[in-house]
Amino acid sequence: MFKRPAHLLAVGLLSSLIGLNAMAEQAAELDIENPFVREMPPTAPATGAFMTLLNSSDQDIAIVSAQSDAAKKVELHTHTHDNGVMRMREIAEILVPAMGQAELKPGGLHIMLINPTRALKEGDEVRIVLTLQDGSNKEIIAPVRKIMGMGQHRGMGHGMKNMQNP
Repeated sequence: MFKRPAHLLAVGLLSSLIGLNAMAEQAAELDIENPFVREMPPTAPATGAFMTLLNSSDQDIAIVSAQSDAAKKVELHTHTHDNGVMRMREIAEILVPAMGQAELKPGGLHIMLINPTRALKEGDEVRIVLTLQDGSNKEIIAPVRKIMGMGQHRGMGHGMKNMQNP
């Protein structure tokens, strides 16, 4: 029977712990601001998740995938102009630059929730787990919000004056 000296086992265990700590670093350096998921009609095939990703480290952080129990499939997406038509397409990663940020917003980068597992209505919350390039994960709880049409603001119709300040 082969026996390893205790010091070799201790070195191996320490190396594993250091490796786990290094993996968790990128998730710890990534902050999330204003996450939300767009409310969708019950029969819609997909919706988007949006947020601001803030990187407080001196190294770029890449989001390489996302998962959510609110959708059968989750993809990282961007919008492109194709012969004058805006189209969404899947991308391999979303890069958050060192000491910088990435905006996930309608008409730009976003997380696409495809084939929802339930109706997503205003006031609901959606759990999304981002997987970073180093293998660490960042969990987000995003509220579902109604998104007003172009030129409208929450609580105010387009072109209407604020009734409190005529």
